[in-house]
Amino acid sequence: MTDPIQHFLTLDDFTPAQLAKLVDDTIASKPAYKANVGAAPLAGQTLALIFEKPSLRTRVSFEVAMTQLGGATTYLDQSTIGLGKREAIKDVARVLGRMCDGIMARTFSHNSLEILAEYSHVPVINGLTDHSHPCQAMADLVTIREHCGELPGKTLVFVGDGNNVARSLAIGCAKLGMNFKLICPAGYELEAELFERLGSDYPAVALSMSNDIADVAGADAIYTDTWISMGQEDEKARRIETFGPYQVNAELMQSAPGAIVLHCLPAYREMEITDEVFEAHAKVIMDEAENRLHFQRTLVAALLADGGIS
Repeated sequence: MTDPIQHFLTLDDFTPAQLAKLVDDTIASKPAYKANVGAAPLAGQTLALIFEKPSLRTRVSFEVAMTQLGGATTYLDQSTIGLGKREAIKDVARVLGRMCDGIMARTFSHNSLEILAEYSHVPVINGLTDHSHPCQAMADLVTIREHCGELPGKTLVFVGDGNNVARSLAIGCAKLGMNFKLICPAGYELEAELFERLGSDYPAVALSMSNDIADVAGADAIYTDTWISMGQEDEKARRIETFGPYQVNAELMQSAPGAIVLHCLPAYREMEITDEVFEAHAKVIMDEAENRLHFQRTLVAALLADGGIS
């Protein structure tokens, strides 16, 4: 009997030790690949890239990662395959599983990703869904480790919508010993059940949600994201008004002196973050963007070359 295929759909699927090793391996491997002397264990292998949503960082990071590892990619947008419309998701999974060695999918629905994983004979990686964004969260944790030191005991404050990025960060922080706080308008919180479960599983970590912007005090890292994600354009006016008091600006940063600022990009300056604060923290934010490449290279190598995340 063969071992089951290991996918990367949500951070909930992995132990703290596995996630910590991914962070360690990402940081350890960076110098060799930045010097163009890293190993190329994926020669002859191809990663299919499915995009229902467009992306700069996700596409470039996976394409460059596969090139650095000696492999190749094939890019498939919605107009090409019509995922779930022109062709059933399970048939797309079966075909790509016969022709490629792995699948990265960036989809609107998390359920679409789960169907791909159910019917695929090769590893499936979550490049973003409406439920979670685990690759982004792991790159963020790598960045915090590099700029703030060891993760246990550090505090990440997410200011804005309780969205897919916030959910993945809450899980990743809890598993790696970090305190996590979501500050958002009423009605935009993450599900209370998530915090209850994580609090029960990781009682040494402080997890909380607040509607008070002053609660950023004590943060080692402050994180923000767009107020209007793709698919929410019809809510734009209401969201701008609702989230206005939750802007990451110079006044807010005075409550957390010394904190780094993170943003998963693209950033809409003078909305969720001012240009002044963005530029003051641009070096860290660009390190964060670059770490998408380094983490995803580590992840793909583990899934396709090493037989899974150990």
